[in-house]
Amino acid sequence: MAEAKAAPAMVKEAEGSGRRKTVVLVAVDDSDHSYRALEWAVRHVATAGVAAELVVVHAKPPASSVVTFGSPGAAAAGDVVRVVDVDLRKRAEDVVDRARRLCVANSVHGLIEVMEGEARYVLCDAVDKHHADLLVVGSHGYGAIKRAFLGSVSDYCAHHAHCSVMIVKQPKSKK
Repeated sequence: MAEAKAAPAMVKEAEGSGRRKTVVLVAVDDSDHSYRALEWAVRHVATAGVAAELVVVHAKPPASSVVTFGSPGAAAAGDVVRVVDVDLRKRAEDVVDRARRLCVANSVHGLIEVMEGEARYVLCDAVDKHHADLLVVGSHGYGAIKRAFLGSVSDYCAHHAHCSVMIVKQPKSKK
């Protein structure tokens, strides 16, 4: 189910100290909000006085969840799913590449993974898999009504992730 991408796994124990590194997991998608969250995490991991491991996770939705079928043509439907899957894989590669460049530009080494599934579940599973101490997510800044209709990954994770959750918001513009 999970497609691991890029950087090798890092040692969980701080070298020579016998204590575990702080694991910071960051959720990225193709939104500016998620890159703001990654920038926040990279800045804090790079300047932290403690040993920290950065794990960047992109949740790639399965093509079948993106495509809705309105006609009975099974062969055509299969072609559509394949085309959508190619597009989702390309988008995931772009997200991973942008995240990698941001980490490299700040001299931060991180494990970057693409995991297939709905973001809220993928992130909570990744928190457990990596024994994360902190999950960092961006906020789209939706109001209560939009969140009720669209759902909120950050809200779900804040209630269900087995670690602390940092929701990085867009700074308000000064008028």
